[in-house]
Amino acid sequence: VPTVERPAEPPQPKGPPAPADVAEPPKDAKKTASGLFTKVLTKGTGKNKPKLEDRVKVHYTGWTKDGKMFDSSVARNDPASFGVSGVIKGWTEALQLMVAGEKRRLWIPADLAYGEKAGGGAPAGQLTFDVELLEILVAPKPWPVPADVKAAPKDAKKTASGLAYKLVTKGKGAQKPAATDRVTVHYTGWTPDGKEFDSSVKRGEPTSFPLNGVIKGWTEGVQLMVEGDRMRFWIPAELAYGEKPTRPGAPAGALVFDVELISIAGKSK
Repeated sequence: VPTVERPAEPPQPKGPPAPADVAEPPKDAKKTASGLFTKVLTKGTGKNKPKLEDRVKVHYTGWTKDGKMFDSSVARNDPASFGVSGVIKGWTEALQLMVAGEKRRLWIPADLAYGEKAGGGAPAGQLTFDVELLEILVAPKPWPVPADVKAAPKDAKKTASGLAYKLVTKGKGAQKPAATDRVTVHYTGWTPDGKEFDSSVKRGEPTSFPLNGVIKGWTEGVQLMVEGDRMRFWIPAELAYGEKPTRPGAPAGALVFDVELISIAGKSK
């Protein structure tokens, strides 16, 4: 049987070498109450430190205690961006100590990383990182809880399905999306008691989806909008997730949303 020669695998990018103190923090490293050790390698030029709700842009390299590199944005030449609260505890704590332009080495104990027995391919035990904070992406100002969140006001319009809506800000667009279109929006959702349960605004990232792939109240309501519109919807339970949602974590009962239609991308495939 003839054999087929496999093409040579492309060489893997090489990251920075492991630091001499990768195994344990030196005496001049500072320790926090949680057990995290850090040392400033390069002072930054920024003045502000990231807050828990902010996003950051960083370059980093991570090693296990024995000096084996397991991840590096430097090797990929591709900085990473993420929410300060969306990473391992050691990173969340350390980032809030830094300013833009600063490079810091972190010695993170297992309980502030992925644990002693990490799963899913994550590295186990103590981890060491060099982190350079390139930029702080300050969280956008959240939309406030509407004064009329409990019930639709008298000037709200109502459709035959029971959906109530009111234009909050008028857009400059001319066309409205069809149910088969894909749209990009910013939104915040509340329960009638004013509790926020989801917000693309807080995440600082608009969301895109096919309009016929969301709850009925959204599918119907967003078709009433033009680009640039911000509209408030009072959605009854039967047009949302129901009184007893089957989707894990979905809010029950009637819901209120503010939705800003950013763009219409045309028919979804």
